[in-house]
Amino acid sequence: MDIKKAQKVVDDWIKAHGVRYFNELTNMAQLTEEVGEVARIIARRYGEQSEKESDKSKDLGEELADVLFVVLCLANQTGTDLQDAFDKKMDVKTQRDHDRHHNNKKLK
Repeated sequence: MDIKKAQKVVDDWIKAHGVRYFNELTNMAQLTEEVGEVARIIARRYGEQSEKESDKSKDLGEELADVLFVVLCLANQTGTDLQDAFDKKMDVKTQRDHDRHHNNKKLK
C-alpha cells in the first residue's frame, strides 16, 4: 500500500469509527506517547536496560503501527500529501547522501 492510500484508509476509518480527528495538539501529544512506547521496547530489548517481564509481550510492530497511524492522522488533518513529501525527501537524501555514508570511516 502506498502512503497516499494509507492516508485515505486512515481518513475512512476516522469517518466510520471515530467521531472526528483529535485536534493537532492532542495528536502531537499522542504521537509523542506512541514514540515513547517504541523507545521503551527498543531500549529494553535491544539496548542495555533489562526488559521487565511485563514488557516482554509488547509487539514492536504494533507500536510502530501506532506511530504511523498518528502520523497519517496529522498529515490528513493538516492537508499534507505525505506521499509527495516522502518522495521529495528521498530525492533530497539520495542526492545529498549518495557518497556521504560510503565515505564515513565510522561505518566501515
